[in-house]
Amino acid sequence: MKRQDFYYDLPEELIAQDPLLDRSGSRLLVLDKNTGACTHKHFTDLCDYLSPGDCLVINDTKVIPARLIGVRTGLSDAAKKMHALTPVDEENGAHIEVLLLKRDQDNVWETIVKPGKKARVGTMISFGQGLLLGKVIEVKEDGNRMIQFSFQGIFEEILDKLGQMPLPPYITHELKDKNRYQTVYAVNEGSAAAPTAGLHFTKELLKKIEDMGVVIAHVTLHVGLGTFRPVKEDNILQHHMHSEEYEILPDAADTINRVKKAGGRIICVGTTSCRTVEAASTEDGIVHPGKAATEIFIYPGYHFKVLDSLITNFHLPESTLLMLVSALAGRDNIVEAYKTAVKEKYRFFSFGDAMLITGGTDEKA
Repeated sequence: MKRQDFYYDLPEELIAQDPLLDRSGSRLLVLDKNTGACTHKHFTDLCDYLSPGDCLVINDTKVIPARLIGVRTGLSDAAKKMHALTPVDEENGAHIEVLLLKRDQDNVWETIVKPGKKARVGTMISFGQGLLLGKVIEVKEDGNRMIQFSFQGIFEEILDKLGQMPLPPYITHELKDKNRYQTVYAVNEGSAAAPTAGLHFTKELLKKIEDMGVVIAHVTLHVGLGTFRPVKEDNILQHHMHSEEYEILPDAADTINRVKKAGGRIICVGTTSCRTVEAASTEDGIVHPGKAATEIFIYPGYHFKVLDSLITNFHLPESTLLMLVSALAGRDNIVEAYKTAVKEKYRFFSFGDAMLITGGTDEKA
């Protein structure tokens, strides 16, 4: 299976740069995964495709302001000795961007540092005029840096003061309200990117969905940037997914399993919720509670054990997320649906419009 099989041409002007004033004001392309038929709706029409007894699975992770801009203050004495550097070799004052990916322990984080060549082992970086200090303690094989932070006070409060939302590189506009890169149900901090399918929901819409007899199950998957990294190998089977941590509480697992057993549909909000329930299930479709890490890679040929329908955004060409939706709806159906979305000028990616992949009107009671 080739990477190029998942390419499509997207005009740059269709990449949404700003969120809509009304979260639920986006358009909704409904794709019948059995026939490939597309129907054009608005996101508030979602209720027309839900039935009492269905289960909506949402990812309640919260994005941390993980993008830090610091100043390189030099190398520690030990690092200078290790690299055999003289003071002339140092470039103090160089600006460095650090993106927090995953917390390890003892205030150590796995990070992406730009420019990486300025961040050798022992490099010291100052943020907020010394309010937060970081020391590079390891360079990993993939180029990521392990940084140990030192500070006075509470790390989360300092991060909230100094950090910026880690918007994807295709968004060039400044985000005026950083809460617009959070879902209205975000509670568990830890993501380096938002589960963007959930950005379309308002509290009012969620209440309307519950009032019609649809149950909502909360799961948590902390989104890492590996989800969005491009597939570089021509053969997609050689692509390796980065690990992401998830947690499913017993009540949520019981809810999903009960609905599934009763014949209700499991409708995941976003690829992150999908990957969570699929990673946590056994071959018999039973979701097990717990906390773990997953590197699950879903591409055509995958057999979905739990998920029935998916609410998602439009994804980048040749991305693992496009491969996931192709596994659910069929590559040909997805390719044609994306061509239709381009023709109809849907808005793409994180702040763009939504798609509902369903089994058709015969699913609804």
